[in-house]
Amino acid sequence: MSNEQGSVPEETLAERVLRLRREIEYHTHRYYVLDDPEISDAAFDSLMRELRDLENEYPALQDPSSPTQRVGGAVGNQFSPVVHEQRMYSLDNAMDLDELDIWMDRTEEALGALPPLVCELKIDGSSLALTYEDGKLVRAATRGDGTTGEDVTVNVRTVNDIPLRLWDEGAGDVVEGVSSVEVRGEIYMSKASFEALNEQAEAVGNRTFANPRNAAAGSLRQKDPSVTRERELSTFMYAIARDQSIKASGQWELLQWLRSCGFHVNPDVKRCVTREEVRRFCRDCLEKRADLPYEIDGVVVKVDSFALQHELGFTARAPRWAIAYKFPPEEKTTILRDITIQVGRTGACTPVAELDPVLVAGSTVARATLHNEDEVLRKDVRIGDTVIVRKAGDVIPEVLGPILSLRPGDSQPWVMPKACPSCGSPIVREKGEAAYRCVSIDCPAQAHERLTHWASRGALDIEGMGNEIVARLIESGNLTDVADYYDLSQDTLEHLDTGRTTTKGERIELGPVVASKLMLSINESKKRSLARVLFGLGIRHVGKTTAEAIAKVYPSMNLLRGAKVDDLAAIDGVGSIIAQSIFDFFATEDNVKVVERLAAAGVTMEEALYENTLPQTLAGLTFVLTGSLVESGMTRTEAGNKLKEYGAKVSGSVSKKTSYVICGEAAGSKRSKAESLGVPILTERDFLELIKTGLIPAAEERGRETGLFAASASIEETERQDVAAPAPNETD
Repeated sequence: MSNEQGSVPEETLAERVLRLRREIEYHTHRYYVLDDPEISDAAFDSLMRELRDLENEYPALQDPSSPTQRVGGAVGNQFSPVVHEQRMYSLDNAMDLDELDIWMDRTEEALGALPPLVCELKIDGSSLALTYEDGKLVRAATRGDGTTGEDVTVNVRTVNDIPLRLWDEGAGDVVEGVSSVEVRGEIYMSKASFEALNEQAEAVGNRTFANPRNAAAGSLRQKDPSVTRERELSTFMYAIARDQSIKASGQWELLQWLRSCGFHVNPDVKRCVTREEVRRFCRDCLEKRADLPYEIDGVVVKVDSFALQHELGFTARAPRWAIAYKFPPEEKTTILRDITIQVGRTGACTPVAELDPVLVAGSTVARATLHNEDEVLRKDVRIGDTVIVRKAGDVIPEVLGPILSLRPGDSQPWVMPKACPSCGSPIVREKGEAAYRCVSIDCPAQAHERLTHWASRGALDIEGMGNEIVARLIESGNLTDVADYYDLSQDTLEHLDTGRTTTKGERIELGPVVASKLMLSINESKKRSLARVLFGLGIRHVGKTTAEAIAKVYPSMNLLRGAKVDDLAAIDGVGSIIAQSIFDFFATEDNVKVVERLAAAGVTMEEALYENTLPQTLAGLTFVLTGSLVESGMTRTEAGNKLKEYGAKVSGSVSKKTSYVICGEAAGSKRSKAESLGVPILTERDFLELIKTGLIPAAEERGRETGLFAASASIEETERQDVAAPAPNETD
């Protein structure tokens, strides 16, 4: 700071700082929200530098809402629970336009006429609640279970399109006497940022994100705010917790108010007064879905008037005045260039479609399993075909079939090869099985898959030990069996050749930072349960559920090694085939040697015994878990294990036999199926109470209502709400 500036009166300095802040806020909004910058990056940096210098020289002028404070310091109370002032509801779904019509029929019947409706894009991101006190951002929280979320304020302050204060124009429309305003919306990651993030992850051998929604949620929960800032997150805000807080009569005016406050509001919105306008908006959005720079999975339709919203009220889980029209699964066409064989850890040879890369439901698909020879022949897919690709459940890529009219004239039916592509050994198809298998015990492909499986999330979960690093360790001779993981050293990993070179032709090594993280993760993996060790060993037919059942009956590896086939077959869910497979595994000397080396390295070989066995109060009940358990921080596997301690069964799919579905944040199709079947739904808060007591919470019946205006709704549920309507969560 120059002497001339230092001699300026305090009042003038304060005015200058205020003007700089407003100017920087304006240009930040134009750059990150409007994508229409007015000044160069250098000019912007100059303004920011002047403001930062003034604030540093005059600490009295510093303000938490200043643009210079977007990257904060210590993590502090990050991820602590936040109880929402008003519940963040989910939305009921309309899976097609006919169901959307049914909702409009019900709305019209309830109100006497169809009111104006506001249509908005359903952003595929993570819900967010922002609290402003006296116009300044003081708290940001995730949705959580709708009642309690996580404090992510420190990280949210790094997101450039979130104003740190309400702009003057909008602040003037806050009702007099109201000091606190909570706005809600969606935080998301653009398609371009998502692709760049996964490319970076692949380059260092880390796990990639399945879709932008997961990437956004994971980025929001980073312990280092600077990492969140690098992830290039964005927001669209669309709701307010208490509509009485502002001078707006409905949703359409609310969106205008949000814009006037400096929030990023999606431009693709429409106020509709007829059914056909609503339907046309939905059809138009579906057509342009692929061209948008971010992912959407539907359209949210809301009654515009706040007064009418209050009149309609809520069901147990959702507002009656809004619905989410869900798009059908996205399908794309591409060219099938080849059908290759992937050899699994048990020798299973799986045909895989090698595709021209195509963007489907938020991620690039270049490969898709074809399952087995019978499936290839049933679908009659051939090399050179133009095929239809989609993601099953918006996650797993699958080939639906060929477009026969575009089939090349010289195409030939695909034939399963006779030899393993990895080792050249014969492949055989055993009687009663769909899969072919490589018969060689020395097959390098099987070794790679076994080693990758051991490090996978469901097994020993060695974070960062991806396919590429495993392959390099095998090539270097440092990894031949799973016990070798625990002989690795910091030095070995640090100097591991990645197979890449610098622009100068110098080889790139893994480096000390990645090596240290891997060593820490390897050591942590020793603490995994016996069930996960059994699963990780890759014994044929032994999946996670089977491994857990075995560990309950044989809680130590030594006991299991001595078990007879008939005793193993008697375990619930095992049977003779799996029993023989387990027996054969431990009858093989090489396998026993590996297990003994694992034991010597300190890997878990017996289950921890409980002093007091928990009462089996959930015996006979079947649970399904879906969504993210953000309040507890548990994975669904960990949550399932807690339920099993009380005798429950945990399934991966919803059926009429399901007793309860536990829904965390961003619960999707499983929740919808539960509602359609009348299966009771429990929140994460219910789940936490359940694993604490072993008893189903008293509110167990609230998940049985599936219709917007179900005749069976209780008086309590149909009661008109006199308070402001809480904004629903628009993430399914």
